[in-house]
Amino acid sequence: MEFREAYEQFLQKHIKARTGERRSRLERGHRHAESHFLEHVWWPLRGNFDDLHPEYEVLDWRGRSYFADFAWLTGYAKLIFEIKGFGPHIRDMDRQKYCNELNRETFLHAMGYQVISFAYDDVEQRPQLCITLLRMMLSRYQPSAAPITRAELAEKEVIRLATHMVKPIRPIDVVRHFGIDSKTAINMLKRLCAKGWLVPSLRGRGERIVSYELVPGVLDYFF
Repeated sequence: MEFREAYEQFLQKHIKARTGERRSRLERGHRHAESHFLEHVWWPLRGNFDDLHPEYEVLDWRGRSYFADFAWLTGYAKLIFEIKGFGPHIRDMDRQKYCNELNRETFLHAMGYQVISFAYDDVEQRPQLCITLLRMMLSRYQPSAAPITRAELAEKEVIRLATHMVKPIRPIDVVRHFGIDSKTAINMLKRLCAKGWLVPSLRGRGERIVSYELVPGVLDYFF
């Protein structure tokens, strides 16, 4: 099914399931930014709208209704996605609105939701970046479609560790993270180099490998 057909079915399904203000909010609140996100970020990555809810209503800490752009509810994940334009969310926001937005996000986190925000400029101009970041986020909550070995899980964890560090990853970092010996850690890093995910960093005249760096773009296909 092509995006446009699936998108129309997705919207009509949720419109028909709602009444009153919840229905009106979806009909008038689902605008260009939201549809652009679906077409250029969500659909290329997911290819469906399963478990996704547009203009999703939740209550804030004051008991007031708040409509999130999207909620992804799977039974094991409760993610809220917001597409934020610079104007309404930064330029036109006063101090009280700014405080309310931060308090709302903290409250939602306490209620078990995780709020992920995308800048509209990135959605419009750099959708591939948004896809990469979204893929990384969703990979934390989704089981693998195919069986995965312990070695593959370990390699994925090394990549996660490398992304968290502010400098090239060293064998000792892997040793400390996994509680393994140095030889095993080095072999893991070498396998990731052979797969094209890491590249060695050389010291001096290039005679000794002391650390490893992520290959640019590796996160696009690893997660």
